[in-house]
Amino acid sequence: MPVNQTNHHKINILVVDDTPDNLRLLSAMLTAQGFEVRKALNGKMALTACQMVLPDVILLDINMPGMDGYQVCQQLKADDKTSKIPVIFISALDDVVDKVKAFDVGGVDYIAKPFHGAEVVLRIENQINLRLLQVKLQEKNFLLQQALDKLQASQVQQIQNEKMVALGQLVAGLAHEINNPISFIYGNLQYAGQYVQDLVNIIEVYQQEYPKPTPKIQQMAKDIDLNFMIKDLQNLIGAMYRGSDRIREIVLALQHFSRHDEAEMKRVNIHEDIENTLVMLRHRLNEVGDRPAIVVVKDYGNLPLVTCYASELNQVFMHLLNNAIDAIEERVGNGRGFSIAKPVQGAGNQSSTPYSLLPTPQIRIHTEVTDLNMVKIAIADNGLGIEESLRSRLFDPFFTTKAVGKGSGLGLSISHQIIVQKHRGNITCSSSVGKGAEFAIEIPIEQPDISWQFSKR
Repeated sequence: MPVNQTNHHKINILVVDDTPDNLRLLSAMLTAQGFEVRKALNGKMALTACQMVLPDVILLDINMPGMDGYQVCQQLKADDKTSKIPVIFISALDDVVDKVKAFDVGGVDYIAKPFHGAEVVLRIENQINLRLLQVKLQEKNFLLQQALDKLQASQVQQIQNEKMVALGQLVAGLAHEINNPISFIYGNLQYAGQYVQDLVNIIEVYQQEYPKPTPKIQQMAKDIDLNFMIKDLQNLIGAMYRGSDRIREIVLALQHFSRHDEAEMKRVNIHEDIENTLVMLRHRLNEVGDRPAIVVVKDYGNLPLVTCYASELNQVFMHLLNNAIDAIEERVGNGRGFSIAKPVQGAGNQSSTPYSLLPTPQIRIHTEVTDLNMVKIAIADNGLGIEESLRSRLFDPFFTTKAVGKGSGLGLSISHQIIVQKHRGNITCSSSVGKGAEFAIEIPIEQPDISWQFSKR
């Protein structure tokens, strides 16, 4: 393939010179070599010609009226549209300073007048060849970047799949093992409570029928504080009921969170899944050290049942809520923490003591159905927020804003895959530095059965 013709496209040369004889000579010589030549008598005409049709190479004179060649080259390089065009200066100025300045403003070569035709053609061909090699290199770099992105996405997907399988099996196994003994305890507490009450009743009847017990019985009743024990037994049984009920609630949340024994895609109550995730994270929401308890504000809309991959959507909720808690804790760690509300000085010890209005750590969960028949779930925190320069990379695999050892950079990337690829929805982040961040998820209410697409991958 001739160097002056690629893919049936004639190489376009723009010759800029204020001397008509030079223009005619260069135009005739280059046209004879098979190039397509356009001419410009000054810098302004050259800039206009470049905006109309981008040339492949520019031959540019330096000494021209109005705007010299250096200024023309500077304007070309300052415009993204024309910055990549090779500029070859061709001038009678043969001083080293002039040549250096030509290269400083972005020129790729310099030809001194008077010139030889063969030299001009050879230098043009060298720049065209170099440009073709640059384009090929850019194409290869683009393909390599695409391959790298696909590899990273594949790695994340593999990690996600293995993590979900392992997590589901672990959670389902734990829930099953805990459920058996706690069901036995919870089921028998009712009978134990009744038995204890019967024994208490017998003791009370004995006290009525034999109001004067023997000294030995009196001493034993005193040693065990019989009256207190009788009164406290009901409280004790109630506490055992509440503790057992809490364990059963956690077991139920574990089962719902993993959904290990359910169909992969099904219609679910989004609010129930959020509540189950909050149960799993309750220990992180409690007061810790200098950080007060995190308040969860629930602004739930009227949502229909949503067709989704329930266990994976639960994982997204877990990632986003964990990140919100981390952001709040980071704010505390950076010395911009929250204050626990304390009684106002001088208010006394009245039961209705007023409290000062101090900021508290807060996570707000908002749900609604959008005009596009999508379900929107927004999770916002009042942590430190995320800088704008980092938000564009939040969903990249292995990118994290957390300190070393505190984040793998996979949580948001996995969440993005689950929402965008598997649910055909979208996930976005908005933030104000110093005030917090909000992650918003939108997924269709009804999903086509697309599981076959992923089973073949």
